[in-house]
Amino acid sequence: MSPSAAAAPPAKSYSIASIPADGIGTEVVEAAITVLKTLSETLGTFAIDFTHFDWSSETYKKTGKYIPDGGLDELKKHDAILFGAVGAPDVPDHISLWSLRLAICQTFQQYANVRPTKVFRGTQSPLRNCKAGDLDWVIVRENSEGEYAGQGGRSHRGQPWETATEVAMFTRHGVERIMRFAFETARSRPLKLLTIVTKSNAQRNGMVLWDEVAAEVAKEFPDVTTDKMLVDAMTCRMVLKPESIDTIVATNLQADILSDLAAALAGSIGIAPTSNLDPTRKNPSMFEPIHGSAFDITGKGIANPVATFWTSAEMLAWLGEHDASEKLLDVVERVCEKGIVTADLGGTAKTVDVTNAVCEEIRSLYGESK
Repeated sequence: MSPSAAAAPPAKSYSIASIPADGIGTEVVEAAITVLKTLSETLGTFAIDFTHFDWSSETYKKTGKYIPDGGLDELKKHDAILFGAVGAPDVPDHISLWSLRLAICQTFQQYANVRPTKVFRGTQSPLRNCKAGDLDWVIVRENSEGEYAGQGGRSHRGQPWETATEVAMFTRHGVERIMRFAFETARSRPLKLLTIVTKSNAQRNGMVLWDEVAAEVAKEFPDVTTDKMLVDAMTCRMVLKPESIDTIVATNLQADILSDLAAALAGSIGIAPTSNLDPTRKNPSMFEPIHGSAFDITGKGIANPVATFWTSAEMLAWLGEHDASEKLLDVVERVCEKGIVTADLGGTAKTVDVTNAVCEEIRSLYGESK
């Protein structure tokens, strides 16, 4: 073949840091890498290269650290981070979370946590009257301060008057930037509706600031309709009137809880993705499923990889590969429609079965013969 007839190289190449970490995180990240490589090779429009970082609870138990000295500097060299899950039965959760996931999120100013939720074609919501299309939400979670700011302490340990404080920290800067991001997200969606979740009736300082800043930022987005709901009332609305919701913005803790409820209402926490974004793009953003390390099923080959596939699609969109992102998500839904799903979705497929089916569907739809 002459040089002129040779196939042109992919337009772009992306360097992805892979951190499988703990439990089923290792299984679903391996599945996602297989699918992403199949997609890039089949489409031929981009290349993707993975660098593995063995940062896990096993690493911590051996070395005393999740992240080695200089590790974050190495991580920063990549275009994005694909993360599995952190947490082990023999390591306290507050140590594993703060030493790995939050150490990355906070250092890289990934202040916008984005969690889309919908009922996939071929799956069913536990809500009796909820059809595909009725539940299609994006939850925007403040990811840097609020209830998870890490402010507080303990004193007089072991005494009857032992005291522990956990300070929910809200800054005007932090609230403004997440509100502006949430309004921009709502503006990009068909309904242009943003629900601002609060608890300012009981939390009269930080959450009142939250409400006030939201009202100020809303003036910059006259094309976006807003409503406001107390977080407890929001749980009822999510169950009873899912079709009335489009985009949600909530604090670190409140959105953490609401997004797990959202995943369950969509059919399974095993399909729910997360993006931890630095909207300034000064640092790499991190993409992960929300299901956690799930040690009760680790090693059984039954973990649902769909959440990590959807997470991978979100990563591709963030990198600018919107066509590949849409194709990947459509393929995953096609596989679900064929009934190739894991037990949490009512099926009998193994992790590898779903992974192979997605790869086969990619080749079938977008291979050279097509």
